[in-house]
Amino acid sequence: MLGVPLRYLLKHPIVGIADLAANPWQVCSTIRDDYVAIREQRAPACHYEPDEGWEARLHHSIGASWPCEATAEFRALWPRILKSIEEKGIRPGPESYQGWNDGDGGLVRAIWCLVRHLKPRIVIETGVAHGVTTRSILEGMERNGDGHLWSIDLPPIERHLRHHIGLAVDRGQFAKSWSLVKGSSRMRLPKLLADLGQIDLFVHDSLHTERNVRFELDLAWAMLRPGGALVIDDVDANWGFHSFTQTFSNQQSMICVAEPVRPDLRRFNKKGLFGIILKQPLSNRLP
Repeated sequence: MLGVPLRYLLKHPIVGIADLAANPWQVCSTIRDDYVAIREQRAPACHYEPDEGWEARLHHSIGASWPCEATAEFRALWPRILKSIEEKGIRPGPESYQGWNDGDGGLVRAIWCLVRHLKPRIVIETGVAHGVTTRSILEGMERNGDGHLWSIDLPPIERHLRHHIGLAVDRGQFAKSWSLVKGSSRMRLPKLLADLGQIDLFVHDSLHTERNVRFELDLAWAMLRPGGALVIDDVDANWGFHSFTQTFSNQQSMICVAEPVRPDLRRFNKKGLFGIILKQPLSNRLP
C-alpha cells in the first residue's frame, strides 16, 4: 500500500525531483513517516475511555471557576472562525484538508480556555492546516494582551494545497504574535525548543503516529513549565497518548470527546477523541 506522498510523487515525477533537489532530507523523512503511519495502522487499536465531565475537571485542576466566562467568549468567536474559511470556499470539518480534519469545537474550546486562564506567553503548536486552532490561540492571546505562538507545519506535498495553510488567520492582525515555521516537527521542533527555552503550552496536531506523538511530547514535556499543559488531538488514532501517560503516570491527564461540525465516519464514535496533560506545579509535588 502506498501513502499519499509517495503516490503523488510517482504521479508528478517532475515536481518530486524538484522537491527532492530542494530539500532531500525532508522529502525522504516525509516518505519514511508515511511508511510508519501505514505500518501502525495494521496494529490493534488502542481503546480509550473518555472522561465524562472533563471540562469541569479541567477548570478545577487549573484553579479556574466553572462555568467560566471564557467559554461564553468562545461560543461567540467559534462561528466567526468557521465563517472565515467558508468565505474562502472551504467546507470546515472532517477531511477538509488533505484528508485531515480542522480543529473541532471541543478541542479548540479546551485550548481557548487554557489560553485565557493560564495566560501563556510562549505557545507551540504542530500542525496548522486551515488554522482554526491557530486562530483561536492568537485571538485568546490578543485578549490576554500578551503571548506569542510558534506554529510548525510541514507544507503538503501537493503544491496546490500549500496556499491553504492558515487561511483562518488574518496575518496582518497577528503579524507580531505569530511565527509560522515551515517543515516537519522532527526537523524543526528540537531547535525551536532549544531557542525558546521554557514553554507554557504545547499543542500536537501534526502526524498522528505513536512514533511522532512520543517524539513531540517527550521533547515538549522536558521544556514545559510546571503548571503548563499539553493538548493532543486525535489520541484514538494511535498508542502515543497511552504510552506517554503510562510513563508519566503521576501527572493529571484526561481524555475528551471531540465535537466535529459533522460526523466523522472514520472514527469509532463518529467524533474522535483528544487528550490533555497537565504538568503539576512544583508546590503540588510530593517531597
